[in-house]
Amino acid sequence: MRLSRRLFLSAMAAPVMAPALASLALPGFATAARADEPTTILNASYDIARELFEAINKQFEPAYKEKTGKDIKVDQSHAGTSKQARSIVEGLAADVVTFNQITDIQFLVDKGFVAKDWQSRLPNASSPWYSFPAFLVREGNPKGVKNWDDLVRDDVKLVFPNPKTSGNARYTYLAAYAYALEKFGGDTAKADAFVKKLFSNVVVFDTGGRGATTSFVEREQGDVLITFEAEVISVKDAYKDKNFQVVVPPVSLLAEFPVAVVDKVVDKRGSRKIATDYLTWLYSPEGQRIAAEANNRVADAAVAEEFKSKFAPVRLVKVEDVFGGWQKVQADHFASGGKLDELFVGQ
Repeated sequence: MRLSRRLFLSAMAAPVMAPALASLALPGFATAARADEPTTILNASYDIARELFEAINKQFEPAYKEKTGKDIKVDQSHAGTSKQARSIVEGLAADVVTFNQITDIQFLVDKGFVAKDWQSRLPNASSPWYSFPAFLVREGNPKGVKNWDDLVRDDVKLVFPNPKTSGNARYTYLAAYAYALEKFGGDTAKADAFVKKLFSNVVVFDTGGRGATTSFVEREQGDVLITFEAEVISVKDAYKDKNFQVVVPPVSLLAEFPVAVVDKVVDKRGSRKIATDYLTWLYSPEGQRIAAEANNRVADAAVAEEFKSKFAPVRLVKVEDVFGGWQKVQADHFASGGKLDELFVGQ
């Protein structure tokens, strides 16, 4: 799915409403639907996934109709995932979440909206595709950006979202910190200084990934946009006249895209079956192909092989290996008074 510039512009103006898996044994749709089931569900998703889920819903809805005889409409809400999670707790009736960070679903678990066993309900710990932080630079790469080291130079100005509101930006923060820990042999003081300098080079902290893309592309702010590889490639394709270049650093951080049924909402609305069918369909060859066309790296081995030529090699490190897992990351980095607050203060 190549995104046209027109599609990108319309999406920007729209209101905000790992790895290999050889085969999947997933249930199909029910042959009959209950008469009292809702005819709509709401998917609360991350900020830059508008076009992806527009394409997914366009195929899912008729497929569901063909299998069940029932019309269904999937509505979308897009924002930074931390903001989305808070909105659900405050009353946004999302039947499913398709997020870009585990901690934001864990927030919903802690608040009683999502069941504790959510990661065991679907393959790959309920993550149907993945990406990682990569860089978009201007024509000719005038600053010669190749790796994370270049992002802390005084002459390089950055654009990425606010890590307080965006899961996208939290991955950038963690990827930079992981790189610095490796570079400095585990010296946390030097890693802290590295990330603090990275923050000081950011010219604008938008609330979400799509806002950061707008700042870089339309407002021409900064030398480097840091966002998921999927967004980087899509922007390059959508703005061919600007001759942006994709820079995939040699090492980055695996960014999983977890999905979950919002149990508290579906039990109230009677929409558990359709919500579960929707998330299951994301793992189907059709769903995986749409995700790959949108420049995500997918779990299905056959589909991944089909699209492998479009992706540059990269060594991905994992949160579990570098930071001890998401629960520890939440406590050490993202909790109030944690490392992120310490390094982000004053920005």
